[in-house]
Amino acid sequence: MKKIYLCLMLLLMGVGVSYSQTNMTGEMFDLAKMKDGLRNRRVSSYDRSGNNRDHLSPVQPGETRVLADIQGAGVINHIWITMSPGPGELSRNDIILRMYWDGNEQPSVVSPIGPFFGQGWNEQYNYASFALSSGPNGGTGLSCYFAMPFAKGARIEIENQTDVAIGAFYYYIDYVEMKKLPEDMGRFHAWFNREITEALPEGETEWGSVGKQTENKDGAGNYAFADIKGKGHFVGLNYYVQCPTPMWYGEGDDMWFIDGEEKASLLGTGTEDLFNTAWCPKEPYQNLYFGYPRVNNDVGFLGRTHIYRFFIQDPIFFEKGLKATIEHGHNNCLTLDLATVAYWYQDKATAVPAIPDKVGRKLKPMIDGVMMHKWRHEWRKNHGNAPDLWGDEQ
Repeated sequence: MKKIYLCLMLLLMGVGVSYSQTNMTGEMFDLAKMKDGLRNRRVSSYDRSGNNRDHLSPVQPGETRVLADIQGAGVINHIWITMSPGPGELSRNDIILRMYWDGNEQPSVVSPIGPFFGQGWNEQYNYASFALSSGPNGGTGLSCYFAMPFAKGARIEIENQTDVAIGAFYYYIDYVEMKKLPEDMGRFHAWFNREITEALPEGETEWGSVGKQTENKDGAGNYAFADIKGKGHFVGLNYYVQCPTPMWYGEGDDMWFIDGEEKASLLGTGTEDLFNTAWCPKEPYQNLYFGYPRVNNDVGFLGRTHIYRFFIQDPIFFEKGLKATIEHGHNNCLTLDLATVAYWYQDKATAVPAIPDKVGRKLKPMIDGVMMHKWRHEWRKNHGNAPDLWGDEQ
């Protein structure tokens, strides 16, 4: 006992520093380690003539352009992209990014390019996190630092589903080439989903505002942001919500069904809680692993909000599959425009589900003061148009 006590005291006094340093782990420690057999490679849009026209020739509407077609084994460790014209002319919601690993004919990454990098609704704004970022200069530079291993090749492409040409598309795809990929390296996957959710038949009863709140015990009507078959671990989520009401949108709980469970084994306490925040936040906030880079500036919670959460220190593991869901309002009582991009690794490259088509991705209009005035007009008509109708009647 005396020896243990002495060791603890020495550690507290700093005598054990040399011991702890020789057993260090972490990114900065690993960065100093020497590596053998690795070669840096890059595919980019540089001007092959040696001049300064360092972007792709215009990508026409309906055209698919291959950005990289890499042979052999390696790990993509950095992607950077910028493009023009801006969102007023060219929709980032209708340029589709796809990634294929190991010669597969079906992509393991499918997402509109804006939402993949952390910009929703064809908007452009600054955003900074551990894995993804956009900015500065109003979010014009898009960067990704997810590791993307491959053993038998990698292909990355974009498809222009907009109605105008991508006039200038610049990019870097940096990777490390190696003779053989280690056996324990997973394959990167990402999937975009979007749904205009249905309210309950009895109405949007959130907080008991228009009716009694009911229970959700099985998550049957939840919005699904991942539906994965196979072995892997879940590492991130970009969550975009457009709320058509001033009511708080975030009473929805997250429910995770792992390896075919009929009852979720991971249950949350509210949307903002899943994203490490609290008490219905409505302010921009950005952390390495979670944050609110875009919040609504409208009445209550009316409008658009973007939240992200990366499970870097706490990935969600699964052996046979994962269905990850979240309520849209308590017991799925709200109509919301929900869109997400989920990020995960699997032990092998697999196809992700199809994403909504261009019609299914069409943006909903913003609700403004004129629309709210029209709602009040209809409410007043239904109650006789008396001058003392003020909206606080029980």
